[in-house]
Amino acid sequence: MSEVIRANTVLPSHRTSFRVITADGHSLIGEIARPIGEYMGAILCLHPLPTAGGMMDSHIYKKAANRLPELAGIAVVRFNTRGTTSEAGTSEGEFDNGKNEGLDVEAVLKYCFDELHLTNVWVVGWSFGTDLALQHAKDSRHKGLILLSPPLRTTTPDQLMYWNTDPRPIVALIPEFDEFLNPAQAIERFAPLRTIELLPVLEAKHLWVGEPSVARVLNEIVARVAPLRAPLPTEY
Repeated sequence: MSEVIRANTVLPSHRTSFRVITADGHSLIGEIARPIGEYMGAILCLHPLPTAGGMMDSHIYKKAANRLPELAGIAVVRFNTRGTTSEAGTSEGEFDNGKNEGLDVEAVLKYCFDELHLTNVWVVGWSFGTDLALQHAKDSRHKGLILLSPPLRTTTPDQLMYWNTDPRPIVALIPEFDEFLNPAQAIERFAPLRTIELLPVLEAKHLWVGEPSVARVLNEIVARVAPLRAPLPTEY
């Protein structure tokens, strides 16, 4: 008999811990959850602000790792940026407000392609992670950016305009009640970036709390990475 997928549902996958060394010599901890069945693609997760509790286990990413390998054939790569702690441990280095974290993003993207040999990789940023994606996720081998609750806290208009020269898709999910950047503000702030797709999400908040918000986020990810597997089932 099938069961309803809930917040604590953990579905089968191959899970492997890893460490990556950055160009400036810091060891970062991470984990990949791979599908046991057919592989459809992968996401690299860039987590929310570590000084506000963000980490590789932030709930959207943990639920993605617990569900997407089995339900959508999507491998989920999560890691802690420098100085960030989760249950798996602490990455070396110190928080640098998104500057030297660029070396972290570059190192893990390189690891995804050169060591894990992943294909059809999309970069998913959430909050602080969206600034990292927009500023640093420029490896030509990934397929595009999926931005969750982008605050545009440190990303400049010039940094946004870079993506006008890059043909890869960018989609941003903007919660209706986001206290940092709501849908009306997002239209104005993202104006320099002509190619972005802005998706306002009714009744959602910055942290995407609640199963309806989680389901919306995961379904939007699957729609880009593995569209043949969308929409996700609500039972397993």
